[in-house]
Amino acid sequence: MKNYRKLRKTLLGLGFDCDDGRKRITLGDNFRLYGGSKTTHETMKEKAVRFNELLKKHGKTLDEVSVEEVYDIAHKIGLKPVNEKKEDRNGGAQRN
Repeated sequence: MKNYRKLRKTLLGLGFDCDDGRKRITLGDNFRLYGGSKTTHETMKEKAVRFNELLKKHGKTLDEVSVEEVYDIAHKIGLKPVNEKKEDRNGGAQRN
């Protein structure tokens, strides 16, 4: 019998501005944060925790929200989309 791991959605934060040689890694509910300067890493942690707080406020988990809801929550906490056209990965439909 094969052992399959349940796939879960995860927020991924990557910081590329580390200049002190430190390796910063933070793992939490629904998120994984890697790298960055001390300031960048702290900012990523604050945003990830705030994101999870808003998920709980809505009574949902990351696995239960739609792409649109992720964008809305991200916007509320000040995150900007990587793709400025705001295309989703489920067919490229543009958000309004």
